[in-house]
Amino acid sequence: MVADRQNAEEYRKRGEKMARYTGPVCRLCRREGLKLYLKGDRCYTDKCSIGRRNYAPGQHGQSNKKLTNYGIQLREKQKVRKYYGVLEGQFAEYYNIADKMAGKTGDNLLKLLELRFDNVIYRLGFASSRPEARQLVVHGHFTVNGKKADIPSMILKLGDEIKVKEKSQSSAKFKELVENHKKTAPQWLQVDPDNFTGRIIADPAKEDIEIPIEEHLIVEYYSK
Repeated sequence: MVADRQNAEEYRKRGEKMARYTGPVCRLCRREGLKLYLKGDRCYTDKCSIGRRNYAPGQHGQSNKKLTNYGIQLREKQKVRKYYGVLEGQFAEYYNIADKMAGKTGDNLLKLLELRFDNVIYRLGFASSRPEARQLVVHGHFTVNGKKADIPSMILKLGDEIKVKEKSQSSAKFKELVENHKKTAPQWLQVDPDNFTGRIIADPAKEDIEIPIEEHLIVEYYSK
């Protein structure tokens, strides 16, 4: 029985690894036609591929094919999923949770995505991108409320305190982040870069998200 569970867990991890996109991330931005901020500081420079080639990759990338309503809904869902770096199954699960919560499903979905552990790390400025934040979390560089936390998909809550582990604070990576801390945290987060800490002080607001999102299209996609 134990061996079966171990094999199942290994299969799940292998499947997730295979399902996650590992190609050039700039192609994802070009496919959606806007910056998804997947490469950190590079996204804010002239080197960003969107500025040079603002069309979808591939042979038919510059075609003006009109999308159906379903196609528009699908593209919006894919855009948001890639923005947060969430797998297809995870995204559908977040939608199901959001649909059962009080309030508007679309608002709830964005709130859940913003409260993902890896996203909070990125928003606090403790990583230059969400992919980097996810890697740092997995490697165990942070604590939540004083306890070890290494699951990127964990949903945090109001009042949670996030801190860089003392052992990690002395690393060149985090020293550089603190010395060059330029990122302005959204209003729902409080950050103290000198002490390597951050806290969730309010619910996330849609207005603080870096890209335009039409969440009603995602709701329509899953409502079919």
